[in-house]
Amino acid sequence: MAKDTVTVTNNATGQSVELPLYHGTHGPSVFDIRPMSKQLGLFTYDPGFVSTASCQSGITYIDGDEGILLYRGYPVEQLAEQSSYLEVCYLLLYGDLPSAEQMGEFQDMIMNHSMVHEGLRRFYSGFHHDAHPMAIMVGVVGALSAFYHDSLDIHDPQHREISAHRLIAKMPTIAADSYKYSIGQPFMYPDNSLGYVENYLRMMFATPSKPFEISPTVVRALELIMILHADHEQNASASTVRLASSSGANPFASISAGIGSLWGPAHGGANEAVIRMLETIESVEDVPKLVARAKDRNDKFRLMGFGHRIYKKYDPRARILRQAAHEVLAEIGAEQVPLFEIATELERIALEDEYFIERSLYPNVDFYSGIILKAIGIPLNMYTVIFTMARTVGWISQWMEMLDDPEYRIGRPRQLYVGEARRDYVPIDKR
Repeated sequence: MAKDTVTVTNNATGQSVELPLYHGTHGPSVFDIRPMSKQLGLFTYDPGFVSTASCQSGITYIDGDEGILLYRGYPVEQLAEQSSYLEVCYLLLYGDLPSAEQMGEFQDMIMNHSMVHEGLRRFYSGFHHDAHPMAIMVGVVGALSAFYHDSLDIHDPQHREISAHRLIAKMPTIAADSYKYSIGQPFMYPDNSLGYVENYLRMMFATPSKPFEISPTVVRALELIMILHADHEQNASASTVRLASSSGANPFASISAGIGSLWGPAHGGANEAVIRMLETIESVEDVPKLVARAKDRNDKFRLMGFGHRIYKKYDPRARILRQAAHEVLAEIGAEQVPLFEIATELERIALEDEYFIERSLYPNVDFYSGIILKAIGIPLNMYTVIFTMARTVGWISQWMEMLDDPEYRIGRPRQLYVGEARRDYVPIDKR
C-alpha cells in the first residue's frame, strides 16, 4: 500500500499537520486523520460515515461509476457464470479460489455441520405463531453461542474457522425452520447428498409425506441470487458486524447484530418493496400512469427497484439476474401471473425511456431478485431471510479479516455535541 502525505491547516490558529495519504489497489486514496486530533485538537464530522474509510479490506471492491463489483479481485460476472455459492464462500473466507481437493474438503465440512442441536429447535416454540421469520433469525442465531461454546475464543484461529463453517452450514437450516414454524409444518432435516441451495429449498418446501422435486432452473436462479448477495463492501450490516465484533463479542452474537441491521427496510427489504409496489398495480394498462408519476417532480412517488445509491451505471448484478428471471418466468409461464406482465412492461420502459436512461434508473438487483423469489414461491416475509443466508459468508469474512488486522481496536465513533452547556443542578423545590 503506497503512502504519501497531505498537509491540513487550521486557518483559525495557523497550525498545520501532515497526514499520511494511502493509495489502495483500486478506488480513491484516503488520508489518515488520526494525527489531527492529537496535533490540532480536531475531529471530522461525517454523518453516516459516507466519506470515511473505517478499515482496510481486501474482500470486496465496488466502482459504482463504472458498474464494477469484485470479490477478491474476481469480477462478479465471472463468478456468477462459472462458480457455485460454496466456491464463492471459500474465496471470500480464504482469499483464493480452491483447488479441486480443497473444494471437496470444504464442501464436506460445510455439509457435515448442516444440522442444528435439537435443543435449539425447541427455541422455536417460544416464538409467537405468526412471528416474522427475521425476528426468529435474530434470536436463534444469537442463541447458537449457548450451544456451540466450544468455539467462542475469538483469539484462536481454529475456533474462528469452526465458527465460520458452522454459521455458513447451519444458516439454511435455521432459515428453513423459521418458515416451517410460521406455517405450522414439521421441520425437515438436511439431506447432505444434495447441494447447498437445493438442500435449503428441500427443507423449505418439502414435507415428510411426499417426495420432493425441484427444477434445476429454480436452483440455479436462487444460487445466483446468493452469489450476487454474498458481500458488498462496508454496508450497514457489515459495518454493524465489525462494530459489534470489535468489543470482543462472540461470532454468533456479532452475526445476529448484522441480521438485525439487514432487517431494516432501507437495507435488506428492497426486493420485498418491489413486489409490494407491483401488487398495487392492477393491470399492464396502468403502468404508463405510474411511470408518469415517477417522472413528476411534484409527486413523491418513486418506483421501487430502479437505480442504486452506489451504482451510477447498470448494476452488474442486475444484468445477471435479468437473464435468470426471464428463464424462471419462461419455465413457470409468466403470462399466467399478471404481476409478472406488469414487471416486464416496467422493465421495458426503464430500458428504453430516455428519462430513465439519462438518470441511470435501470432495474436493479432488487427488482429482479424480487421477481425470481416471487416466481419460485418464496413468501414475502422470507425475502430478507434469503438475503441473510447469502450475506452470512460476507459478514464472517469481514469479521475474520478484522480480527487479523493489527490496527483493529474497539469501535468508538466521536460526536459533535450540540446539547446544553454545562449547568448546575437545582433542587426540585427551587425549580
